[in-house]
Amino acid sequence: MPDSRSTAPNQAPAGTGSLNFILVCIFIDMLGIGLIVPVMPLLVGQFVEGREQQALWFGALATVFGLLQFLFMPALGALSDRVGRRPVLLYSMGGMCLNFLITAWAPSLAWLFVGRIIGGMSSASMSVASAYASDISTHENRAKSFGKIGAAFGLGFICGPMLGGLLGDAGLHLPFYVAAALSAANLLYGYFMVPESLPPGEREPLGLARLNPFSALLRLLRRQDIRGLVVVITLVTFAQMMLQSTWVLYTTFRFGWTPRDNGIAMFCVGLASAVVQAGLLAFLIRRFGETRLALLGISSGAITYMLYGLATQGWMMYVFILCNLLAFAAGPALQGIVSKATAPDKQGELMGSLQSIASLGVIVTPLVGTGILGAVSHLPSSDWRIGSSFFLCAAMQVVAIAVARRYFSTHRRTHHGNPA
Repeated sequence: MPDSRSTAPNQAPAGTGSLNFILVCIFIDMLGIGLIVPVMPLLVGQFVEGREQQALWFGALATVFGLLQFLFMPALGALSDRVGRRPVLLYSMGGMCLNFLITAWAPSLAWLFVGRIIGGMSSASMSVASAYASDISTHENRAKSFGKIGAAFGLGFICGPMLGGLLGDAGLHLPFYVAAALSAANLLYGYFMVPESLPPGEREPLGLARLNPFSALLRLLRRQDIRGLVVVITLVTFAQMMLQSTWVLYTTFRFGWTPRDNGIAMFCVGLASAVVQAGLLAFLIRRFGETRLALLGISSGAITYMLYGLATQGWMMYVFILCNLLAFAAGPALQGIVSKATAPDKQGELMGSLQSIASLGVIVTPLVGTGILGAVSHLPSSDWRIGSSFFLCAAMQVVAIAVARRYFSTHRRTHHGNPA
């Protein structure tokens, strides 16, 4: 008897081939987002006066986006467990297109907030794409699949910020129009090319409790088997979010970088991420195991954050980026460990909950990071205190290392293949 799952309409074929569809969608999505990264803080500067106000209002915009993302991400992840991954992905693509269009057109700071609200309400591509990858991956190769998604994410950031920086030098609004066009193309590609990955028989009923972002986090924290890892992921994510929310303003204030300069730096970040997650991750997992790889990656990140904050010349930032390769493997390794401990029909909820941690970070860290940066923005560019926000990132990484080592030590039997 033929397998009905392999012939159902809009259903992903068996095996790993259908992962290619989602990788293209993630690449285009991240390309569009990457386009605006070098110019968004500078666009805010057109509507306010002074560096401190620029930092604070940019932080407020990022916080609004993170708040809406936090409220909607778990709900969209859980919804994908009920109705399938494909319709939620299409909704996300359409919402991001509208977000970019409104931001490009915005005649005032208020309209920038409107765009951020719409973007936060529809930002679900990474969590649902991760659930999609889990649907079509075996238990053993999930970390590799997550690594490929990370690589597609990184490739988007190889091309996006570089292109955005070049376009931003021509006009700060131009990257947003291009990002909107790419999102529209992504929507069409997803509609015609991306099959469904979750069979009807494996879908989960949708209850109101699963739509509550706080309930999703509480359920995550109640899982004693991964509670320590949730703390680690939270600390690592918060450090990354603070870096991302302050990078452009920090390099602008300290080194006088232009959108082009930041585009080149982010090109280096995307290139390093893609090399590690697409080319080296499988080797690194075999060589170190997921546990040791996660610890090494977090440690590398802690050192690099300190060096970012102490840098006295712009060229040093490029060197530190390229010396921080192991940090790009920590996320997929941690995600793979957590995914393996979760039932197949809960993967969408899990990934949505993990992404809600990132959203919670985007609520908190921009206010803290840009607040710190704004407070020191009046200091001379050579003053070491300009890097205070990065020093806080390094401290969070150090705490994450301590928590992770304790967790893996107490769960040695569970992770016997990856000794700490």
